[in-house]
Amino acid sequence: MATSSTEIVHDFFPLIRVYKDGRIERMRDRQIAPASVDQETGVKSKDVEISKEFNVSARLYLPNNSKPGEKLPLLVYFHGGAFVIESAFSPEYQKHLNLLVNEANVMIVSVDYRLAPEFPLPCAYEDSWLALQWIASHSIGEGSDQWLKDYADFNRVYFGGDSAGGNIAHNMAIKVEMEKLEGINLLGFFLNCPYFWGKDPIGDEMVKTDIKKFLDNLWLFLHPNTTGLNDPLINPVVDPNLYKLEGKKVLIFVAEKDILKHRGLYYKEALEKIGNVEFVEFEGEEHVFNLASPQCENALLMVKKLAVFLNQNGDKL
Repeated sequence: MATSSTEIVHDFFPLIRVYKDGRIERMRDRQIAPASVDQETGVKSKDVEISKEFNVSARLYLPNNSKPGEKLPLLVYFHGGAFVIESAFSPEYQKHLNLLVNEANVMIVSVDYRLAPEFPLPCAYEDSWLALQWIASHSIGEGSDQWLKDYADFNRVYFGGDSAGGNIAHNMAIKVEMEKLEGINLLGFFLNCPYFWGKDPIGDEMVKTDIKKFLDNLWLFLHPNTTGLNDPLINPVVDPNLYKLEGKKVLIFVAEKDILKHRGLYYKEALEKIGNVEFVEFEGEEHVFNLASPQCENALLMVKKLAVFLNQNGDKL
């Protein structure tokens, strides 16, 4: 007898469901906002292909009235979505990054990586590393993109991301330092509601056992070959290579109503021993609230804080 396609084998509502017949249902349709000149800010964007083989691409952003030869701080941004939804081309990211580019006067490369479960972890990390290598190639005049050659200041590079993208930004910062990637002078990175987790519960995780079970199972689903819930990829405070971030500037945003805020605080406390960290908690807000309400007071405050952070030139916070 044929297997019913309605039988669910993995249910991670409101993100994704996987059915016994292999069908994958994402709870949110993939929406694409075209690259353009933003009517509100004048920020320009375009899309580039990084790897046809691995389907890795990016959206690049430039401030209004940028002039060739005017070198701008370079932000490499990694989108969120729990590694299973979203893209660098969604309307929410387009809006947020247009506002940030306009406020901070920086160039952004927003990386689009392959999603689980079709491409389980560590694919997202591998794709992000491939993108960083591609970006770095432009620092010596190689590479295919003229914007990067003309505008990017490779001596002032920052990483950033929200949720799963914050997780990627952290892990890419570690890898850049370990691999000594030539052409990327990483000054620091920012994380917005970063998706970190761990085996032993902390904070609200002790009482919100249903959410903890959900997130425990989600990580094991995303990364079938993980070493577990204390894998350094998801629990950075146990990573013996955390010291590689010594001297980097780090800005961490968390939201009061987000269960992940405790992991953000835990991470901040670990980094304070080796680096320069600023921690901001937004009262009354939910996980990555700024994407849903980019013009709200706290979202605009976040953009202003990011603008200051991305224009430091080596000074302390």
